[in-house]
Amino acid sequence: MSKPKGFEKPTGVKDYVPEVVDRLRSVEFRILECMESWGYRQIITPTLEFYDTVGAASATTDKKLFKLLDQNGRTLVLRSDMTAPIARVVSSLLKEEPLPLRLSYHSNVFRAFAEEAGKESEFFQTGVELVGDGSPEADAEVIALAIASLRAVGIDKFKIALGHLGFLNGLFNEKLPKRTLEQEALKSCLLNRDYVLYRHLLTQYELEPKVAEDLAGILRLSGKEQVCEQAYDFTNDPVAIQAIEHLCGIIEVLKAYGVSDHVLIDLTMVGDFTYYTGMTFEGYASGLGFPVVSGGRYDNLLSQFGRPASATGFAVKTSRVLEIAGAGEKELKRILVLYDEENRKQGLTHAAQLRQHEHIAVVTRLVNSEVVEAVQAEKDRYFYDGCWYDAIEQFTVQGGNV
Repeated sequence: MSKPKGFEKPTGVKDYVPEVVDRLRSVEFRILECMESWGYRQIITPTLEFYDTVGAASATTDKKLFKLLDQNGRTLVLRSDMTAPIARVVSSLLKEEPLPLRLSYHSNVFRAFAEEAGKESEFFQTGVELVGDGSPEADAEVIALAIASLRAVGIDKFKIALGHLGFLNGLFNEKLPKRTLEQEALKSCLLNRDYVLYRHLLTQYELEPKVAEDLAGILRLSGKEQVCEQAYDFTNDPVAIQAIEHLCGIIEVLKAYGVSDHVLIDLTMVGDFTYYTGMTFEGYASGLGFPVVSGGRYDNLLSQFGRPASATGFAVKTSRVLEIAGAGEKELKRILVLYDEENRKQGLTHAAQLRQHEHIAVVTRLVNSEVVEAVQAEKDRYFYDGCWYDAIEQFTVQGGNV
C-alpha cells in the first residue's frame, strides 16, 4: 500500500478554512444563544467513550463506529452522537439534579461510512435534550425550539415532518402479527423512502385484501393535521391509537406557539435511530434535499444507565446549515496598525484600545520607519500585504495615518 501524500485526508473528513470557520462559529453561537434563551444549559462530553457503555447504547450500527484500544486493552469509540453521552452524564454526574433537565450542546461527532457519496465521517451538531418529561407539551417544546433555532440563523423557508413510531409499531403488530421479519422489511422501505419496493413486498406477503389495502393506504397519511383524524380509519390497535392522540396533542401545543404552519404530519416516518420510542421529526429547508434538523423521543435510553426517565430532543446539522444560513449579526471591522521600533509602544497601545470595541479586529505589523506607500485603496477598503482592511493606521517617525 502506497504512503498517503502530505496533503491527503481520510475519506469523509474536511478542512475548514478561516472564512468557513467564521460562518460555522456564527451559526453555532446564534443557535446556542437561542437555546439558552429557552432555558437550556450547555454541556460538553468527551470525544472518546467506552464501547461497552456509550458505544453499545448509541443508535449507530457497530460497523459505523470508529473504534480504538487504550493502553489497557479496553475498546473505545469516537462518539457517534451526543444523546447517549448526555444520558450517561444525566445518570451519573447529574443524578441528584431534579427533573426535568434542559441541556444543550455543540460538538463534532464521528461515523464511519464506506465511501458513501455525500456522507461525512466527522460533522458538527448543535442540539438539546429535554429529560424527565414525557408529555406532548415537552415534544412540542423541542419542535418549537428547533424552528426557533433555524430562524436564528436566517433560515425561514423550511418544513418539519412529524411522525410517531408508536403508530407504525401498533399498526404492523395488528396487521402482521408475529411476522417480525416482514415488519422490519417494510419499515426499512419506509426509512429509505422506497415506496415502490414497499408496495412490491405487500404483493409478496399473501395478505388478506383488507390488510393489504390498509398497509398500502398509509402511504397517503401525509399532510396537515387532518391526517391524524384519517389515521383512525386504519387501525384499532391501542398503541397506534395512543400515538395518534399524542400527535394531536403536540399539534395543539404547536398552534399555541404559533408555528404549526411549518409542520406536516407524516405517519410513514421511521426514525433512523434505534433508541427512538415515540415522536420523531425531520426539518427540510428550501434548496436542500436532506434534513437540516432531526429529533425524537427516546424514553428507554436512560434506563440503560440506571436512571429511567423519559426524554426528547433534537440536533441541528450545523455542517449542513452552513450552506444556507444567513449572514451573521455584524461583520468585524478589520484595522491594520503599522508601527516602527521607535513607536512600538504607541502603536501597540493604540491597537489594545481599539480591541476594546465590539466587532473590531486589529492586526499589528512592525514596518520600516519610512511611510508605507504600497497601499491600494478601493472605495472604503485597503489592500495591504495580501489582506483587505477597512482602515490602516500608522505609527512611524513620519507619523499620521496611511
